[in-house]
Amino acid sequence: MAAPRLLVSNEGPVRLLLLNRPESKNSLDTELVSELGSALDAARRDPGVRAIVLSGEGGAFSSGVDLRSAASDIGNPERLAARLDGFHALIHAITGADQPVIAAVDGPAVGFGCDLALACDLRLASTAAYFQEKFVSIGLMPDGGGTFHLPRLIGLGRALEALLLGERLDAQRAEALGLVSRVLEPDELRDEALALARRLAEGPPRALAAIKHAARASLETSLAQALDRERQGQLALLATEDAREGVTAFLQRRPPVFSGR
Repeated sequence: MAAPRLLVSNEGPVRLLLLNRPESKNSLDTELVSELGSALDAARRDPGVRAIVLSGEGGAFSSGVDLRSAASDIGNPERLAARLDGFHALIHAITGADQPVIAAVDGPAVGFGCDLALACDLRLASTAAYFQEKFVSIGLMPDGGGTFHLPRLIGLGRALEALLLGERLDAQRAEALGLVSRVLEPDELRDEALALARRLAEGPPRALAAIKHAARASLETSLAQALDRERQGQLALLATEDAREGVTAFLQRRPPVFSGR
């Protein structure tokens, strides 16, 4: 019996999703893309899931698209378009989720694997991690939001250098550029990612969702629009039980217990 391509588990309110094709450094074939899309949709719809961690088994995050499986689609525009739609659904699932999504990157995050990590809200990396938008080396361009996320994360000039040259950004360089929050030893990475996720899971889920979506939307809007979005979001949050609990706990000098209501 073949090993599952995707490992899904719960760590309390944290959903852990592990890409599990270590023989190909977790390259993404159509089956894994479909399974990951379904798992992300299930996680984002589950009220018991407060945070999501995405990582890979076998010392790799993801080496990107499985070119052996994709090669048969070259020359077939309809199948290529359908394949891209499946990949794009993953990006929308991550960015559209109310929960914070953390990428725990060990080893390569290359091509669409890099795009997948860039789409996440937070990134932790091991000392062995590297990020590489390698598309240009085979005559292509990023197709998973890399040209959108990378300039916003590290600036246009550095992003263009990485995109046009297709060179690696190792973990230390990624941390210096602000692409990752922390660099850890490989054997510490998953535990630290889960600890961060649990910390987020203890927070007020509706407030976290509002902050995430407002911050992402601000990249495309004016200050006036951002202020209006914050006004609407804050008024809605002020009517929640979590807000009352937060204020009460502050006044009583105790940790708040958020319910998501």
